[in-house]
Amino acid sequence: MERKVPITTLNDEELRVELSRLNISLSLNEARKIAELIGRDPTVVELYIFNAEWSEHCSYKSSRTFLKLLPNNGQQVVSTNEDAGIIRLCEINGERWCLVVAHESHNHPSQLLPYEGAATGIGGIVRDVDCMGADTIGVLDSLRFGSIQGENKNQTRWIASGVVEGVGGYGNALGVPNLGGDIYFSDCFDENCLVNVVALGIVKENEIIHSRIPEEARNIPYSIILVGKPTDYSGFGGASFASEILDEQRERKCAVQVPDPFLKNVLAMKKANKAVFNLAREKGVVIGMKDLGGGGLCCGTSEIAQAGGFGVEIDLSAVPQIEGLPPEVITCSETQERYILAVPEKIVPDILKIYNEDWELSHIFEGAKASVIGKPRIDGMYILRHSGEVVCNLPVQTVTSGISLQREEKPVVCDYQEPEFEMPGLEEAIFKVISNPNVASKRLISSSFDLEVQGKTVIRAGVADASLIAPLVDKGSTVGVAVSCDGNPCYGRIDPYWAATNAVYESFRNVASIGATPACLTDCLNYGNPEKPEAFYQFAEGVRGIAFACKELGLPVVSGNVSFYNESVKGRAIDPSPIIACFGIMEDFTKAITMELKTSENHLYLASERKNELGGSAYYQTLGLVGGNIPKPDLQKERKNAEKIIDLIREGVILACHDISDGGLITAIIEMAIKGSLGAELMIPEKMRIDKFLFSETGGFILEVRPEDSKRIEEGLGEVCLIGKVVKAFHLSIKGTLEISLDRLKARYENSLKELLV
Repeated sequence: MERKVPITTLNDEELRVELSRLNISLSLNEARKIAELIGRDPTVVELYIFNAEWSEHCSYKSSRTFLKLLPNNGQQVVSTNEDAGIIRLCEINGERWCLVVAHESHNHPSQLLPYEGAATGIGGIVRDVDCMGADTIGVLDSLRFGSIQGENKNQTRWIASGVVEGVGGYGNALGVPNLGGDIYFSDCFDENCLVNVVALGIVKENEIIHSRIPEEARNIPYSIILVGKPTDYSGFGGASFASEILDEQRERKCAVQVPDPFLKNVLAMKKANKAVFNLAREKGVVIGMKDLGGGGLCCGTSEIAQAGGFGVEIDLSAVPQIEGLPPEVITCSETQERYILAVPEKIVPDILKIYNEDWELSHIFEGAKASVIGKPRIDGMYILRHSGEVVCNLPVQTVTSGISLQREEKPVVCDYQEPEFEMPGLEEAIFKVISNPNVASKRLISSSFDLEVQGKTVIRAGVADASLIAPLVDKGSTVGVAVSCDGNPCYGRIDPYWAATNAVYESFRNVASIGATPACLTDCLNYGNPEKPEAFYQFAEGVRGIAFACKELGLPVVSGNVSFYNESVKGRAIDPSPIIACFGIMEDFTKAITMELKTSENHLYLASERKNELGGSAYYQTLGLVGGNIPKPDLQKERKNAEKIIDLIREGVILACHDISDGGLITAIIEMAIKGSLGAELMIPEKMRIDKFLFSETGGFILEVRPEDSKRIEEGLGEVCLIGKVVKAFHLSIKGTLEISLDRLKARYENSLKELLV
């Protein structure tokens, strides 16, 4: 065995120095626990393996217990707790089709190298869907950047520009449509941007590939195959890097992976991997497949083994690589565009031929290939050899599940009060809110992405509250999949519980607003340093808020990610930022509606009451205020209301629908008018101060309805109020209060972000 790290004989200071020398981020207690669990000092390779697998990014050692609070089952759920979640979508000619969804973060890498960090984030999430046997049909990105008006605005512009180019440069080259996301700017993200990515795909239920060594490997010989780019130093230490305070490791740009979308295109997009899946079906054999993401080869091989109840034996010398790599780099590098396969020995020659001859991977990227690197073991041991020498000999269960921490929670005192202030001029306030970078049009950014490649996008990003895709239209199916990604970090600062609840509720509303029935969720939970009791409390409250919302709305969480340590070395953490993606299903995508106003003289209805809930609102932001009252919805009531709205959309009663969120009711109506090139005349009920009525961010909907259908709306919905009508003149008026040219509002809405970013 190779050289060991003498943990058992070193005192604390000596061990601290040794861990620092090796660039190991394990704590002293964790290092000593390793020696205790395995009954000896670990080898250098073993210590690097634990450094990756016991990081927060891979082990979920702090969050695992709390994540059990989230419901993950339901009638439509097929699989969770793998690289991606799977739910049933529809049936075509007796064959069941499924929707595959995954959600990840790539925050730290994107702060250091924005283009590469964002691009590899898209690459990794596509692999998560692809390795389940699915065809990738879309991606989304939720982006959080620093202030573009503060002292760090130039840094923010550089990061935002690089991230947007990375998302577009990878996704466009891959040939996957971008289905949207959301974008916020806040000074709390000055040192830690957030790049959360979502991917979705489709697969026949009987063609799902699981991320585990198949049970059949107990009875017939199986081999482990590595396919993709040759291993190099890129991404070495990436998983542990993502579990550290960012500023401590600014020199570690080598921990950021290097993307290659063209190799990924050949591997994933119905090409080489698809040929392997087809081969397995033709031969009547079961294979397992897992992408190599965080932790690289060690995580991929150990987790595919542990998930199937196996061990594995790997020859590191057989791993395609650049020359001269030490075994710990071969083991833990996060070189991109790689997969691990567990396949019966009898089809190994055929698989190697597909990758190395039929698709000639080495012609796409020098040294790329498929190679046999090992075999399963039934004794549960994880054994690695390098040049004939055993460099790792561990129980696989200890590697993947050997650590769990019970963190302390300390409630954060948030004493934000509702302010008393004199109402500003209403016209000026509307212009300021519509110009707020968190409200203004994001078309400048979305125009960098291909929104309609593959030709199945029905409603593209920005046209409605959710995007809609018809993934099986080429097979004669009218089924549609709607998706929206949401989470307002401005709420998290005030109340982490209700911020998380609102993220679920808003994504739910957005999907419902086009007529789709919400079916499942994914989450990405972005928080500060979990070692700080206050930060861990914020995380725990966020999980509790999501669990509550899921219970009330009847939605399972089928996939997700936790991102901790989003904090600078100065101790400044991001505001709690849970980001939720909601996926909805429509039996007939042709019945979906968008938000733009359709016809003059139609009635405009408000579905929901307005409350004094402006804490964290876009309105307060323009006034330099925070506030304390963020929305606290009655979710059971709102669920019933949304279900009725979905039915009325499908019946053709509701012609346009827009949910109320950032900027409140008035912003929702302005957006509907601008997109429809029509005006609106409003009559505001005198129930509360007019600015609070217009800018309150209490959840709800604005509905456009024909006059003859007004009775249907008033009888069908509980809390609904006629607030105006659509007009031909391109203006916005509030009876007895003001009238504004929509040309002027449109100019501010469409150009404000460009003026700040370019």
